[in-house]
Amino acid sequence: MAQLWINCTKTDENRDIIMVSELNPDFKYEVSEYPGGENIRLCFACGTCSAGCPVREIDERYNPRKIIRMVLLGMRDRVLSSEFIWFCSTCYTCRERCPQGVRLIDVMTALKNIAVKEGYIHPLYKEQIKLLDKSGAIYEVDNRRRERSGLPFIQVRSEDTSQILKLTGLSNIVASEEGHEG
Repeated sequence: MAQLWINCTKTDENRDIIMVSELNPDFKYEVSEYPGGENIRLCFACGTCSAGCPVREIDERYNPRKIIRMVLLGMRDRVLSSEFIWFCSTCYTCRERCPQGVRLIDVMTALKNIAVKEGYIHPLYKEQIKLLDKSGAIYEVDNRRRERSGLPFIQVRSEDTSQILKLTGLSNIVASEEGHEG
């Protein structure tokens, strides 16, 4: 029996230790105040959202049940600074199956909005903002190919896109990041 006790209390080097001082018990309330996060506290961790999630099948880091648990426990900084909140493919499988109507896709959108507000933006989105600012589109438009296919010419106006990025503050976020790198 004593051996069992020692094994249970032994620290595993691969395990994260969570300090109580890192927890923010108000995080679940903060999330529930954002559009889409209203139902976060209804979750009772049944695991239905994780069972049908196609992203979880590909990458174990994206586990909807675990993400909700981390939010409810108050692991604010870990959730917002993590890469996994950006992995949701919005397939609606979890939303259709959740018995409590948590609407995880909307919760993930709320988490992303809070993360951006706090300055955590996934590098992929930063690159997309840079492309939009530079060329007015995320993908290059090949008008010669469009013409050969009988499609109309597309005029990409990067000035309009740049203005929108400035008004929303997104260009400032990318500019400040570039300032830190240089």
